[in-house]
Amino acid sequence: MQHNMNKLLVAAALIFSSQTLASDGCNFKENEGGFMATCKQEQQEEILTGIIEGKQLVAEAPFAEGYASYQVDTAAIAPLKKITKATEIVVIIGTWCPDCHRETPRFIKIMEAVNNPNITVKFIGVDRKKQDPAGLAAHYQFQRIPTFMVIQDGQEIGRIVERPTISLEKDLANILG
Repeated sequence: MQHNMNKLLVAAALIFSSQTLASDGCNFKENEGGFMATCKQEQQEEILTGIIEGKQLVAEAPFAEGYASYQVDTAAIAPLKKITKATEIVVIIGTWCPDCHRETPRFIKIMEAVNNPNITVKFIGVDRKKQDPAGLAAHYQFQRIPTFMVIQDGQEIGRIVERPTISLEKDLANILG
């Protein structure tokens, strides 16, 4: 009897340890419980989707530090201040995305320094599946985030994907130059 009990305990331990090695660290599905049902609480995070205001983003913890510490290259933004043609920049971001945490606050600070009324910016937040409830992001072809799309006369004239080639300031100036 004791031998069978030991086998049962070893088997249970092996099953439990293999389940906890799942790719997301959770060994149960949503709405399931159990004595260790904590993964749902641990993974909860606020993901902003749809149209988002830049001021709202820089108030969020993952963006605030990058915004506060970034120094805009004022020489590189001089051409952006001279843009006279109506220009829209659509930025698709994920508030959960580390690349967005790095680039988005920099971009917001750059646009504030440019302060050109001819350039408008629209931020579209997406979830981890790169979707938003209203389907706004679906109108743009993108795979990675952040994606900065520069649009004039209803046509995309350039984009920056994930990270700039040189810097956001210089890459935007090159697109609009």
